[in-house]
Amino acid sequence: MSPNASVVNHIGHCVADVGRARRFYEEVFGFRMTRELSVPDGPASTLLRVPPPVGLTATYLELGGTVLELLHFDRPADAERHERVFTEPGLTHLSFSVDDVAATCASVTEHGGTVLTDTDIGGLAVMVRDPDGQLLELLATGLVEST
Repeated sequence: MSPNASVVNHIGHCVADVGRARRFYEEVFGFRMTRELSVPDGPASTLLRVPPPVGLTATYLELGGTVLELLHFDRPADAERHERVFTEPGLTHLSFSVDDVAATCASVTEHGGTVLTDTDIGGLAVMVRDPDGQLLELLATGLVEST
């Protein structure tokens, strides 16, 4: 094995309300919480380049080997959210294969998310946003495994 070989450890997602985000991902997609950490300001400030006070709590959710880290910063002056577009460099979205796109869309709405109805392609795929505005793609199971 190459000394540079690696695996994805987790996906980090900054959220305004960790309880709301946790409920969303657990109820809509079936994630389960595995642990929660209150991260000391010193190491968090250095690693993340966030000036103190950092006030970071990291909540880890797991689904089928994928770990989603919900990052919550309890501090003044957090950055304002802006709507990212697909052509902006960086990660664009997370994609989920679901058995029932329509039922998942209803659950998204019920748990504080938004369905972008203008993106629906015949019930096979649609884009939604979680309560913090993160773009998520819903794909009918079997349509494609990834995009």
